[in-house]
Amino acid sequence: MSSIPVIDLISGAGKDLIGACEEWGCFRIVNFQEILEDSLLREMKAVVRSLLDLPAAVKSRNRDVIAGSGYMAPSETNPHYEALGLFDMASPPDVQAFCSNLEATPYQSSETMGCRGVQLHTDSSFLTLLQDDEKFGGLEIMKRNGEFHAVEPCPGTLLVNLGDLATVWSNGKFLNVKHRVICKEVGIRVSIASFLLGPNDEKIVAPPELVDLEHPRMYVPFTFRELRNLRMSEKLHIGEALRYYLCK
Repeated sequence: MSSIPVIDLISGAGKDLIGACEEWGCFRIVNFQEILEDSLLREMKAVVRSLLDLPAAVKSRNRDVIAGSGYMAPSETNPHYEALGLFDMASPPDVQAFCSNLEATPYQSSETMGCRGVQLHTDSSFLTLLQDDEKFGGLEIMKRNGEFHAVEPCPGTLLVNLGDLATVWSNGKFLNVKHRVICKEVGIRVSIASFLLGPNDEKIVAPPELVDLEHPRMYVPFTFRELRNLRMSEKLHIGEALRYYLCK
């Protein structure tokens, strides 16, 4: 079985990166430690785990900023999934509000094997930078041919998933990878996803250099806010929402 493409930030990416975006819609990054230290990643994971251990009444103070963000408690659809959301990690007011609502300190289940942890979906964003669990697997991505591929834990790496906006901005060239999480082992799986979104109120459109007679424009312009609202209101979570924006 072929494995997830690996992009080495020291030796460079080039055509390997483009191929990974087109065929897989995801890839692993290695040798990124000059940019992001391992100790910081471990500290982030510890903080996230401590926040998820807070009482439900406290976690529920984490409100939506955009549709589908904020605290997500286990639900009938995703009974083994729980998440907290922070809209802009580069914004001091956003970070301060997040920490204040959760009364966070500076350092802040038995699972059901074989059950779905997170339903099959695509990300609505441009890309997702994922620090996955170092021990517990369960993440599966769907290849273009419809086959599921297990993404095994790989400590010291980061996983990148392409979302709906990557497909639109590349004029259909890049794959918005479908993925899910299946509970395969007894334990608590903790991952941290950082989403690179899109502008809320500016139109998203493929650049002119990707559009020509052989590759006509695939999608009409739309805003990220419109896409998010459509996905949430119509429960279109596996990329179907993009069909509404196809050029006639």
